[in-house]
Amino acid sequence: MTAAAPLLEVKNLRVEFPTRHGTLLALDDISFAISPGEVLGVVGESGAGKSLTGAAIIGLLEPPGRIAAGEVRLEGRRIDNLPHEQMRTIRGRKIGAIFQDPLTSLNPLYTIGRQLTETIQTHLPVGGEEARQRAIRLLQETGIPAAEQRIDQYPHQFSGGMRQRVVIALALAAEPKLIVADEPTTALDVSIQAQIIALLKRLCKEHGAAVMLVTHDMGVIAETCDRVAVMYAGRIAEIGPVHEVINRPAHPYTVGLMGSIPAMDEDRERLAQIEGAMPRLTAIPRGCAFNPRCPRVMERCRSQRPELMPAGATRAACWLVSETRQAAA
Repeated sequence: MTAAAPLLEVKNLRVEFPTRHGTLLALDDISFAISPGEVLGVVGESGAGKSLTGAAIIGLLEPPGRIAAGEVRLEGRRIDNLPHEQMRTIRGRKIGAIFQDPLTSLNPLYTIGRQLTETIQTHLPVGGEEARQRAIRLLQETGIPAAEQRIDQYPHQFSGGMRQRVVIALALAAEPKLIVADEPTTALDVSIQAQIIALLKRLCKEHGAAVMLVTHDMGVIAETCDRVAVMYAGRIAEIGPVHEVINRPAHPYTVGLMGSIPAMDEDRERLAQIEGAMPRLTAIPRGCAFNPRCPRVMERCRSQRPELMPAGATRAACWLVSETRQAAA
């Protein structure tokens, strides 16, 4: 693999859920790549498909969910079609995962040290003492004071923020190439959120890991990410460098998301809001899925589905982009 090659490639990913009433399409033709050391944010409202994309990548789709088409490649190797045991090995060694609630990621019956050392020894050829020392270093790196003593404590003896630091240490334990972080700060106080995000960003840069950060918080995206993918109804609506997407959004849905963020230099009584709600999987509209909520909808939007197309420094799935390009030509 060359230095310029992406670490993770997701190509035309399609996830379906078979039901008694037919097959529901949850992810439709998702494609993106992440380079080594890069942080890609994935943002959108609840139900957009953000967490499902992460679950599909790390092989943790809940049955009957299945990858129906497309592929996922890590360091050039296809991983979406691997047997369960092979994928389990990759998930620990090559891919680290950080979930929303640290209590669901930690076993309450085992000490923090046992969970860390078992993870390290499962994936790296080290002895017990070396694994313990590595675990202590990881706890120190993640900002846990008195790590030599606290390593022998149980999860319930840690605060929420400290437990999330332990989960980050667990995710980094086997020195993975990719971290999938699914809403890693949602359950935490705002002041702790900032610390966790800064910590995650610093550690991943130091370890050279790529990060896929799933969140609904545009503030977190702005502070943390290099690029951002905006998802809507199981598709990518816009993707590009984070400062371009935030400051010059091309898709009306992205414009709506940006308008909902309070600006410190503006005096507004009310924040902008996007009318309506995310469509259910059983009722995704024809054409552009956003068309019933879009303030700039055209007739074409109701019948034809736009693909991602160049929109300045970003790419957006919107017919307005096509109209603008034609007018400019």
